[in-house]
Amino acid sequence: MKPQIPFSILDLAPILKDSTAAQAFRNTLDLARHAEKLGYKRYWLAEHHSMPGIASAATAVVIGYVAGGTSTIRVGAGGVMLPNHAPLVIAEQFGTLESLYPGRIDLGLGRAPGTDQQTARALRRELGNSDDQFPRDVLELQHYFQTAVPGQVVRAVPGAGLNIPIWLLGSSLFSAQLAGLLGLPYAFASHFAPDDLMAALELYRSKFRPSAALQSPYAMAGIGVFAADTDREAELLFTSVQQQFINLRRGQPGPLNPPLKSTDGLWTDQERHGVAHALRESVIGSAEKVRAGIAAFINKTGVDELMVTGNIFDHVARLRSFEIVAQVAMSRTPSVTAKSKN
Repeated sequence: MKPQIPFSILDLAPILKDSTAAQAFRNTLDLARHAEKLGYKRYWLAEHHSMPGIASAATAVVIGYVAGGTSTIRVGAGGVMLPNHAPLVIAEQFGTLESLYPGRIDLGLGRAPGTDQQTARALRRELGNSDDQFPRDVLELQHYFQTAVPGQVVRAVPGAGLNIPIWLLGSSLFSAQLAGLLGLPYAFASHFAPDDLMAALELYRSKFRPSAALQSPYAMAGIGVFAADTDREAELLFTSVQQQFINLRRGQPGPLNPPLKSTDGLWTDQERHGVAHALRESVIGSAEKVRAGIAAFINKTGVDELMVTGNIFDHVARLRSFEIVAQVAMSRTPSVTAKSKN
């Protein structure tokens, strides 16, 4: 395994069956505090809309909540779906966050809407060509973070002159190439869309041009980890995400369901293979299996940082899963145990 590689967490603030968004936010803050003590580098939240199982739609608001409840871990967006927003609004939001929590805020940008077409229209009123508009929006956003010049009428207040790291996120080759050309760090969403992982990393590195933000390529990739004290327990935890994915593919998104002792009858063979394909960059098992799986992923990709995600229904089991990752993959002995603070 690549030595001393940082590990971070991507959280979708899952809303559990028969629970509420309020409880999801409490769980998110509890996990973020846990991650901070365990030595994770970043804690990112993602923008999704009209998803009954995801509470992080107002991403900047949740980032402020998490940053305010922690003290050292970096907190950010993984990501903000930039086509949904005017770049000036995002500059002001993240300028505000950076002013409140200096040196701790990241801004990851995606070019997908993070929702269905009807909801995308409700968010943006009109759907443009993201291939044309997204690069322009990224450049405009970068402009707002530069120091304002005399006579500049439109400026981000706060925002102008603040050093807020911008990342480009993606699950295809488009953002990989753009991140390289702009000299920005890049994160690939291999935890749910792994097909172009290796091609995207190769393209990013080959196209990279040094910039004021970054002198050499810096790539991160996502991996799902479902860890427990036994392989069987980990496999049981994983069934919640399997249910979530099959419901989403059927056009029936919902809250995160409790685990199933058996997935018999859950899906057709075609659906089962489709979900397995989408989630193939997942590691499921006890400590040794997790160690081997993460090491193989890092050796294969050569990433500079690993983004770990894992929607697990039971909150204490989720804390324990990220603790196991910290123990076996980060080679650090945690100073806390997985106990809910709610």
